[in-house]
Amino acid sequence: MTKIGEDVSERLDVVPAQLRVLVTRRPRYACRRCSGAVAQAHAPEHGVPGGLPTETLIAEVIVAKFGDHLPFYRQAGIYARRGIELDRATLGNRAGRACFHLQPIAGHMRRHLAGADRLFMDETTAPVLDPGRGQIKKGFFWRSPPTTAATADQARRWCCSDMPPGAAVPMPSASCRASAAGSCMRRL
Repeated sequence: MTKIGEDVSERLDVVPAQLRVLVTRRPRYACRRCSGAVAQAHAPEHGVPGGLPTETLIAEVIVAKFGDHLPFYRQAGIYARRGIELDRATLGNRAGRACFHLQPIAGHMRRHLAGADRLFMDETTAPVLDPGRGQIKKGFFWRSPPTTAATADQARRWCCSDMPPGAAVPMPSASCRASAAGSCMRRL
């Protein structure tokens, strides 16, 4: 038979995320002829000194928390279903450490936005847990892309969003007023 054509159909499938353990082996060497010191390569640097998570895992936690608005207790449940027991305090600690190291980048973005001729402000609402009352409040993200950006992609790249923990009502702080790059929120 001769092929005269074909029908092609596509289906969307998902490959679940895989967690794996990365093992670093650092052999030690000693000279057999002399009683010199033992030589060993330096240990690689880690995002969390002495911790198990890789930078990729920490980035996943941060994106799930701040990009997908997935609280740490839900993330802990997701990891538990995968067989990894992580406390939500541990996830919060890792995210906090990573955000601390990302502060210079956020500062650079704010300074870049402060130099723009005009800023567009987008007020987006999001539910915020109110720990004292055990209820949810309406919180706000104020996004600030520069209007002088050449393309929409460039504007998205330089957009800052501010919403500190427990925020419910927008009140620009002195740093935000000085940079004109977004709004900070403060708890009432």
